[in-house]
Amino acid sequence: MTRSLLSLVFVLTASGVGTLVARRGPDRFDHSTHATLFPSCVSCHAGAVDAGAALLPSADVACASCHDGKGQRLVTWSPREGPRASNLKFDHAAHPKGGTCLACHADPGSRWMQVRAATPQGCFACHGLPAEHLAQPDSTCATCHRPLSEAPAALTSAQVARFPAPPSHAVAGFGADGGHAAAARAGDRSCSTCHARDFCAECHLDGAILPSISALGPDRRSLALSVNLRGPASHRRTDFERAHGGQARASIQVCATCHTQPSCSACHATTPRAALTLATHDPRPGRDGAVIRTPPPSHREASWASGHGPPAAARPQSCAACHARSDCLDCHRPGPAGGANGYHPTGFLVSHPAQAYGRQSSCADCHNTQAFCQDCHRQSGVVASARLLGGFHDSKQAFVLGHGQAARQSLESCVSCHAERDCLACHSATRGRGFNPHGPGFNADRLKRKNPGLCVACHATTP
Repeated sequence: MTRSLLSLVFVLTASGVGTLVARRGPDRFDHSTHATLFPSCVSCHAGAVDAGAALLPSADVACASCHDGKGQRLVTWSPREGPRASNLKFDHAAHPKGGTCLACHADPGSRWMQVRAATPQGCFACHGLPAEHLAQPDSTCATCHRPLSEAPAALTSAQVARFPAPPSHAVAGFGADGGHAAAARAGDRSCSTCHARDFCAECHLDGAILPSISALGPDRRSLALSVNLRGPASHRRTDFERAHGGQARASIQVCATCHTQPSCSACHATTPRAALTLATHDPRPGRDGAVIRTPPPSHREASWASGHGPPAAARPQSCAACHARSDCLDCHRPGPAGGANGYHPTGFLVSHPAQAYGRQSSCADCHNTQAFCQDCHRQSGVVASARLLGGFHDSKQAFVLGHGQAARQSLESCVSCHAERDCLACHSATRGRGFNPHGPGFNADRLKRKNPGLCVACHATTP
């Protein structure tokens, strides 16, 4: 019975030891336990003084003489392969001599082989710089760090995401308002320590044509750094909607950073002339400085619906930036049931001949100039008693004597009532009274350049 229990204990103990051995991870080299074996660091780290040698030794060379499985157990330690996962460009062999390994890799007063990793503070103390890493001027980053696009592949995106931001990046006005652009335009290579072209393209649609951005190397790891996209302070001003047109005309290149032509057409009925220099589309899906169309402050006033008429009449070009005439007619064209507000102001009936003749508005947008005008004139009794005679034309009895100039300036107005046969009754070269329709001082070439359609009316065989 006792022998059986002892056997069971032995089996369990052996099984536990076997489990421990199986779970042992890769061995790590302990400097302090090897202090009596190595009188010099370069015994293992020959690369610290010889650029052609490895900085870390291999286990079969440095360890196998002792850890042969007889005197000492075999070890599974293996050196790091490839470059360190860092964008630090420090090189032991190329670094100026004059110090010992322990000056950087040990605390003051430490015993031999009580080592630690070197810290930036040690470098700053030796070089007479502020002890705090991020207290260094931004322009000094490139002194110790290589560009991110040149960093080894061992440096992962997760490690890049943990890069600390310098204090300068937290200063108001550094981001969207352009404070960071000064350093980029000055050619500061330190920006490339953490950033690459891919990062800048998150905000800069025009990055390909900006020397400060196109000079950066591409690197997708830079996208691990988060950026909060915000519009510049000028966009948050209450008068920005009213004033942005002048700003865009003055410096459309600034707008090109975030916007394309669709940004403008979100509000403008037609693309403004200044915006024609913007890109037609954004190759970055879902970006394009999205613009949400909102009415301007004046439109949000309670009295705007009843009082917009005078501003619209005074500045119709301002309304035309967003509205088409059909927007007005949705309210101002009376329907079959009536009751809608009229489009024309009070007293328009009296003044409409002059406005129609002077092209102050386009009657044809709403009216059929043939049927509507004639029907209204007949109903009102404003009809000619004879062709070109009577009181039809602004009550001028002698209108026939000066109608030629009016016809040449606005023939479209004449066709509201007249057909070509009315003209040919007098102005035919083959019949009628034979009056020359061209008038004194007629310049055929000039009229042809200005309105060749008038020539076709009489001179074409198949108009």
